[in-house]
Parts: sequence; C-alpha cells; structure tokens
Amino acid sequence: MSVNPLSISLGFRKDKYSFVSFESTVFGIFCFYEFMDTKRPTIPAAEEILGGYFPVLDYGFVSLVDYMGSDEDVERAARVSYGFGTRKRSATRGLIRYLRRHRHTTPSEMVEFKFHCAMPMFIARQWIRHRTASVNEYSGRYSLMPLLFYKPELEQFALQSQANRQGRGEGAPRDVWMDAVDRWDRLRSDSSDTYRWLLEEDVTRELARIDLPLSTYTQWYWKIDLHNLLHFLSLRADAHAQWEIREYAGVIAGMMKRVAPLSYEAWVDYDLCGAAMSRGELDVVARLLEPRGDNGVEARPGGGLLDGTALAALGLSSREIQEFRDKLRPRDRLDFELDLTRMRSAESVAAEMERAVPVEE
Repeated sequence: MSVNPLSISLGFRKDKYSFVSFESTVFGIFCFYEFMDTKRPTIPAAEEILGGYFPVLDYGFVSLVDYMGSDEDVERAARVSYGFGTRKRSATRGLIRYLRRHRHTTPSEMVEFKFHCAMPMFIARQWIRHRTASVNEYSGRYSLMPLLFYKPELEQFALQSQANRQGRGEGAPRDVWMDAVDRWDRLRSDSSDTYRWLLEEDVTRELARIDLPLSTYTQWYWKIDLHNLLHFLSLRADAHAQWEIREYAGVIAGMMKRVAPLSYEAWVDYDLCGAAMSRGELDVVARLLEPRGDNGVEARPGGGLLDGTALAALGLSSREIQEFRDKLRPRDRLDFELDLTRMRSAESVAAEMERAVPVEE
C-alpha cells in the first residue's frame, strides 16, 4: 500500500484545534487532525466529533470533516447591522425560529458542512438526486474497489407494500430472507471473483468494475450549506423515505444538531414534526375552531363532526382527507442524538477499507 499525504491548514479556529492532513491511499482519502492555533469561531460540541467516523448499516459511515458557521452566523446574516456577540441567545433563537416559520432561508446558506460518507451504491443514487451540494465520489476507474456489500438484516427484510409502490410492507418470512442471503452471497462471490480475475488479467479497472452489484459500497466527500441540508433531511429523515437512507439522515442530523442546535430545533418543530396545510385543510380547521380573546382559540359553535361528505364539499379528495387525518395524529418528537461510544477513528476505518481491497500482483 502506498500512502501520499497531502497536508493543508484549515486555519483560523479560536481554540487550539485543528490542523488536518489528508492521507490519500488506494482505498480512499481520510482526514487526520492535529492541534494548532486558530482564530476561526468553533463550536465545542462540533469539535468533539470532528474527524470521527460514525458507522451506518454494516460497512457505511458518516464523518463531519469540517464546518463553517453556526446559529450565530445565521443571525448575523439576517441582521447585518449587529456585530458578533451583541445578541442574547434567546433573541437568536427567536429570530431563527421566525426565519424557519416564514421560509426566509437565505441566511442559513451562510453555514456549511463537509462530510465524508460511505454508502451502498443504490443509496448513493437516491442521495445524489439532491443536486444542491458539491460531491466528489470515489473513482472505480482510478482506484481499486473495496469489495464490501450491504446485506439487510432480517428486521429490515420486508415484502412489497400493497399501499405504497415504492415502500415496504410487512416483514418477509425468515426462510425467504435466508434464501435471499444465500443467493446474495453467491452472486457477490461470483462478481468479486470476476473483478479479481479481470484485474489479474490486467484488464482496465474501468471495465473490471462494471458487474459489481448495486449493494457495493462507494464513498464521497459531500459539501452542503445548512439551507439545503435541512431540505435533504426533511425528505430523507421522513418516515416515508427508505429505511437505509433514513439511517444516514439520522446521523447527519445529529451532527448538524451539534453545529447549529437552534436551527436543528426549529427544523424539527416546523418541518420534520410539523406539517403545511392547504386552503381546503385550513377551511376545515376554521369550521371547527375560531379565535377567542387576544391569545386564545375555542371550538366554533355548531362545528361538530365533519364526515367524509363534508370534507369533500370543502374540496378535499379522498387521498387528501387521509393525509389531513394523518397530520392531526400526535407525532413523536424525534431526537437524533449521536452515540459517541460508536465513534471510530479515521485510522480504524481506513484499515477496514484496506482489507477489503483486492491485492494486485
């Protein structure tokens, strides 16, 4: 294995953290941090996990490589007349929540995140549909592919949903899962052997890789601002998203929470656990409730029950009625707290990737 380190200074953090070196190897690029003086604003909770690798699925990971800005930068962008540290935290929280409620998103574009992620290719294809990030993916033309494949556990192995054409239904029988695992193992063994054989025959890497399955792990560096990250998380942390990408979204949300906790709180309250209402849905609410006094609401006299016919008369289709009913059900307040006991070093993850790479003679 050849290692070609490239050291660059990230600079300007206020505490004594973080000089970073990127070590480029045949199996990827990993970040290693040392200590140095810096003037950049830092967030202690984010510094605690910076450069650490959090496992996702069986061989995947997410690492927060770098970040720029915090909740205070969102406020300063919105209130350009205020200097650093001139506002109370309660005022910052109130402004951020106001911005989130009223969809004033430009100030949140001032905060940025850079992640190093590894995921199965079929998840990468969903992920890359979010076109508002900068991405540089591992090259199977240039580098040898680590032969790591995603294998769903029995708990996540399910039958096709009868109500959702792109979702899972009830759990599949154990014997079907065991048969699937056997078939997956044989297919992946054959594709791995073919990949190794082609490399041994000195066939170009860009062709040797073409029959590796979609379960093969790839990796990339992914840089995105807070506004677009929140949009990504709103879709991919939602219960309707595929379970595997929700696992990644949960880890990324936990990292975002450490960089911008007030923005995270507003996102959970107004987006993830909130819901927008259409004109017809607001008409339904207005039939049932009315303002009372300066700060209250009360049941409207004669509101009573609104059945399907009454809801249809207000312009709601049968699908919209069901979605409206779902919005009224209590929602759990999700908390994407990171488990620091699972955080791994860059060295241990890099070694795992190295072991999975075929050895060229």
